[in-house]
Amino acid sequence: MNMSFVLREENRALLERVRDMIRNEIMPLEEEYHAEINNGDRWQYTERQAEILEGLKAKAKAAGLWNFWLTDSDKGFGLTTVEYAYFAEEMGKTPLGAEVFNCSAPDTGNMEVFERYGTEKMKEQWLKPLLEGEIRSAYLMTEPDVASSDATNISMSCVQDGDDYVLNGEKWWSSGAGDPRCKVYIVMVKTGGDDLPKHKRQSMIVVPADTPGIEILRPMEVYGHDDAPHGHMHIRFTDVRVPAENILLGEGRGFEIAQGRLGPGRIHHCMRAIGQAEMALEQMCKRALQREAFGKKLAQLGANFDIIAECRMEIEMARLLCLKAAWYMDQGDARAAAPWISQIKVVAPRVALKVIDEAVQMFGGQGVSQDTPLATAWTHVRTLRLADGPDAVHRRQVARAELKKHTQEKI
Repeated sequence: MNMSFVLREENRALLERVRDMIRNEIMPLEEEYHAEINNGDRWQYTERQAEILEGLKAKAKAAGLWNFWLTDSDKGFGLTTVEYAYFAEEMGKTPLGAEVFNCSAPDTGNMEVFERYGTEKMKEQWLKPLLEGEIRSAYLMTEPDVASSDATNISMSCVQDGDDYVLNGEKWWSSGAGDPRCKVYIVMVKTGGDDLPKHKRQSMIVVPADTPGIEILRPMEVYGHDDAPHGHMHIRFTDVRVPAENILLGEGRGFEIAQGRLGPGRIHHCMRAIGQAEMALEQMCKRALQREAFGKKLAQLGANFDIIAECRMEIEMARLLCLKAAWYMDQGDARAAAPWISQIKVVAPRVALKVIDEAVQMFGGQGVSQDTPLATAWTHVRTLRLADGPDAVHRRQVARAELKKHTQEKI
C-alpha cells in the first residue's frame, strides 16, 4: 500500500501564503476583534468587528486564498484531503482563521450537502452565497430530550401536509445559529414511523432561518461562555411550514446524507485541533524561556523539559494519525475510512487538551485568565470531545472494527 502524505509543490507554495497571512495579518487583529464582542449587543457585529472580519475575508478572496475545503473539486484548488490537512492545521492556529478563508464549520459541511444533494434552486439560493462568504448557516441535529449520540433517536416531528412539511420540536447545540448572518438551517428530522428500519426513519430538510414559528430560546453556554456572536443555540420549532421540495433526496435518506457530511467535518475539526495544540506548545516554550522563578528560567525547573518533549511527540503522533485518516478518505471508501476517522476524533482533541493544559500550567494564573487565548482554546477543544459524536461512540466503532477481524458474529 503506497501511502503518501506529501504536499504537491504548487500547494506547498500556497500553504506558505496562508501561513504568512495568518501570522502577519490575522493574528495581530485577534485581540482587538474579540475585545469588540462586549461592546453593545453581543449577538450583533460591531462596526469595527465587521470591518476587521470582512476586511480580512476580502483580502483572502482577492489573493485567491478561498474555499480550500473543496477537496477533489474543480471549483476549488483540487486539494486532496491529506493536503487540506496542512491548511486546516494552519487555520486552527487562530480563531479567525477558518472564516477568513471561508473554511468554517458548519458551513463547509452544509455546502457539501447542498453541492451533493441539493436541487438547482437550493444551489442558487443557498450554496452560491455560502461559497462567496456572504451568509452563514447552521446544522441542527442534536435534541435536548433524547440521546442524540445515537442518531436513530432523533425525534423532531416532520409531517407532510399538502405541499408543505410541518416541523415541531426542539434542537440545541445548533452551532452558528446565533450569528445574525445565519440565513439557513439544514435540519435532521423524523419522517418515518417505528415500523420502518431504524436507519430509514430520519430525513434532512432545508429550513430558511426566518421561517415563522422558529424561536431561539437561549444560547447554550460552554463552561460559562456563550460563544457570541456565533453561538450554540437552543431552538424551538412550532408548526414551522416549509415547502415539500426542501427535503433532501426524499424521506428516509437522512443517514445517507449525514455520513457524507460528517466524515470530512470530523477530520477538519481534528486538523484544526492539532493547529491549536501547536500554538499552545509555541506559547509554552516562549513562556518557559522568558519567565524566571527561583533564579532560573521556567524551562530549567521541575519536569518542564520532559513536559515540552512529551507534548511535541504527542502532537507528531496525532498529526500522523490524522494524515492517515485523511489518506483513507482520499481512497473513496467511506467504510474503510470510518475506523480511522473515529480514532483521530478521539486522539486529536485529547492531545490538544493535554498540550493546552500544560501551557496553562506554565503561565500560572495568567493561563486561566483572559490575558492569553489558552483558556478559550481549552473550552473549545473540550467541546470537540462531544461534537460530531462523543469519545465513547467513536471508541465503540474502533473496537467493533478490531473485533470483526476475529469473528463472524455480529458485534
